[in-house]
Amino acid sequence: MKTMITLGAAALLATPGAATKPATPAKAAAPTAIADAPWPEAYLEIFKLAPGKQEAFLRDIARADEVSAAGGQPPIKIFIHEDGADWDVMLYKPETEEQPTAAQQAAMDAKSKALNMPSGPAYFVRIREMIASHTDTKAYGPISAGQWIARLDAWRAAHPGADDAKVP
Repeated sequence: MKTMITLGAAALLATPGAATKPATPAKAAAPTAIADAPWPEAYLEIFKLAPGKQEAFLRDIARADEVSAAGGQPPIKIFIHEDGADWDVMLYKPETEEQPTAAQQAAMDAKSKALNMPSGPAYFVRIREMIASHTDTKAYGPISAGQWIARLDAWRAAHPGADDAKVP
């Protein structure tokens, strides 16, 4: 079985101090704590690219990462298709409440201008030249199956008999 190539995996693994921290066993959280904890949310965008446009698309993502870096923001996490389903690139964008400061936004705007990146309607014309199809979704995650089951079990405990209700 082939594996999916991930760009940005190094960023995920290269957490400061990750190589120097000794492994410690994870503490088991109480089921109620797991069930009540807010779940992380993320947007996933899946692209099938127009023939011959893969390199241009990836170069544009790399330039967008340069803009983000200018403002101290993380790069877009991407997955590049290797084998299987009918898609070329998937973007993973964790949702966050944090917004760039005015100074960070100014730095990103300056970098975008320096790179002569299209924006507004020009951005949408350019991106649509490179994609054959696109879908996106908002999802919970990354979470574990145990977290999902704990949330389900807590709901069932709070709603006894609800699973037995007949749907008309």
